[in-house]
Amino acid sequence: MNTKEQVLVCLSASPSNAHIIEIAAQMAKAFAADFTALYVSTPSAAKMSDEDKARLERNIALSEQLGASVTTVYGDDVGFQIAEFARLSHVTKVVLGHSSMRRKFFGGKPLTEQLTAIAPDIEVHIIPDHAAETKYPRKTRSFVQNIVPDWKDVLITILVLAAATGIGMLFSYLGLTEANIITMYVLSVLITAMLTQNYLCNVLGVIASVLVYNLLFVEPHYTLRVNDLATYVTFAIMLIASLIIVTVAHRMKFTAKKSAQSAYRTKVLFDTDRLLQQQTDESKLLATAAQQLLRLTDRDVAVYTVLQDKIHCEEIFRAENSDGRPFDEKAVSRCLESGSNNGWEENEAIYFAVSIDKRVYGAVGVRVGDKKLDSLEKSIIQSIVGECALATDNVKARAEKQLAAGKARQEQLRANMLRSISHDLRTPLTSIAGNADCLTNSFDKLDDGTRKQLLKDIYEDAMWLYGLVENLLSVTRLNSEVKLNLTCEAADELIDEAVKRIRRRSAGYTIVKNVPDSPLLVKADAKLLVQVLVNLLDNALKYTPSGSTLTISAQKDGDKVRFSVADNGAGIPDDLKEKVFDMFYTGDNTVADGRRSLGLGLALCKSIIKAHGGDLDVTDNVPSGAVFGFSLAEANVNE
Repeated sequence: MNTKEQVLVCLSASPSNAHIIEIAAQMAKAFAADFTALYVSTPSAAKMSDEDKARLERNIALSEQLGASVTTVYGDDVGFQIAEFARLSHVTKVVLGHSSMRRKFFGGKPLTEQLTAIAPDIEVHIIPDHAAETKYPRKTRSFVQNIVPDWKDVLITILVLAAATGIGMLFSYLGLTEANIITMYVLSVLITAMLTQNYLCNVLGVIASVLVYNLLFVEPHYTLRVNDLATYVTFAIMLIASLIIVTVAHRMKFTAKKSAQSAYRTKVLFDTDRLLQQQTDESKLLATAAQQLLRLTDRDVAVYTVLQDKIHCEEIFRAENSDGRPFDEKAVSRCLESGSNNGWEENEAIYFAVSIDKRVYGAVGVRVGDKKLDSLEKSIIQSIVGECALATDNVKARAEKQLAAGKARQEQLRANMLRSISHDLRTPLTSIAGNADCLTNSFDKLDDGTRKQLLKDIYEDAMWLYGLVENLLSVTRLNSEVKLNLTCEAADELIDEAVKRIRRRSAGYTIVKNVPDSPLLVKADAKLLVQVLVNLLDNALKYTPSGSTLTISAQKDGDKVRFSVADNGAGIPDDLKEKVFDMFYTGDNTVADGRRSLGLGLALCKSIIKAHGGDLDVTDNVPSGAVFGFSLAEANVNE
């Protein structure tokens, strides 16, 4: 269970609300508590004056600056929304201004009583709200904006009322009771409330329906006179019922609209998180976030990156109703310099820095224009920008981690290579130096056979060093990702060249070439492929005793050409078949001359074959020995 204190302050457009927020922030700091600021948006919020809206935005910004987490909820009962949010969020302390304690109409409970009833464990702190008693001028919106309904609403109201009147006259003609006609007018009020948006239009429709009913269906007809008290009661009940229906329908539409809007925004947030997690390219993260912001706000969105301390506009995503106005890069620069993630509003646009822990990856700009962002919309934009910054930071961290791992592997490879080379070079170099010294100082004392043997040993050691250098150069070439020099080559010629190169080292062995009479062509880098065959033959020579038979083959296998080198030695155990392709792995076998293999040959062969689009494998040779083979695509002579 979470035992940490949580302080909740309620936001409003009141001039004294800033003072309440500051006191709540001090309380949260004193108790080391989480700080939350809650704004309840009601249907009347749409009628708020521009001055009140600006004051509310300032209060929201102040709460954010003081470390509050701002949340917006929707509903017509402010007290219930605050109390329910406090209960569900496990708030321990609620800070209210004195003006919030006024009673509601029709004997509604004060906010403190609602909080106590719903969440009795919450402490309620009432701050004297002196400014609330002070009269301050409120600039209301224009009469046309707030009062006069849209002509479509007026037309719908008239048509529905006319239809209800026509049906009422039909009911009267058929001799139905007045209750049916009254019900029809009440139904028309409900239909009007469902089809129109303006509340005043709905109220006028209610009054008009009562007047029309009185005019046409109450005696004396075609006058507004009423002869008895019962009719007045009927009118009052009809009027009150219709007004209740209109009010409830209006509130339900508001709640449904806000619920749908909230569900859509939630979906956009979830989709953004999923899409950002799927991206591995840093350059696409900002574009993904911008596209989601366009979905969320239906406003122009611009993406900016910072390259070498210069701001660069990557892309502008335009809304369908865009006027095509440009964004201000100087405003972006000032946003980044401020270091604030709360948004920098300037020139009818708001800019957000995509940054985390003072690491700036770019910025996004959202066109505001005359339609200001509400607090929840701004909060969601900040969440998306924050998710983008976090995703970008994770991508860069993974890239840096991979780079560090690559460098670590290179360092390990270099260390292993130096250790192996220092060991493997010492033996042949010592042998070459010793034999050369012996020839130099005792040439005349040696017989021809001894001199010839010493020269042969020097040659073999030099050729071994030559093969080692070739493998090292090939490893370097493959690591630098040099493009293969692919040509159309005959398989039998590649095998002949490999056997020719290995001839001096294969004395005492039998090498059998198995190639078809018809030519087989492969597309390959001839030099590298010959080196693969030489390494495979050399590996067989090292790990099989003298007198063994080696078979090198090239056979057609479907649309591929299968190369293989087989020996009749001791073979390779199953648990070592994969390890033999690891770099610097030499196994438990020893070379006949005591020289240890560097362990590059098979690993290099596998890399070369993979670069050609094939794979090197090893299988058992029945009845004994091992077979190393690979397949390459057959080439067409016309290619």
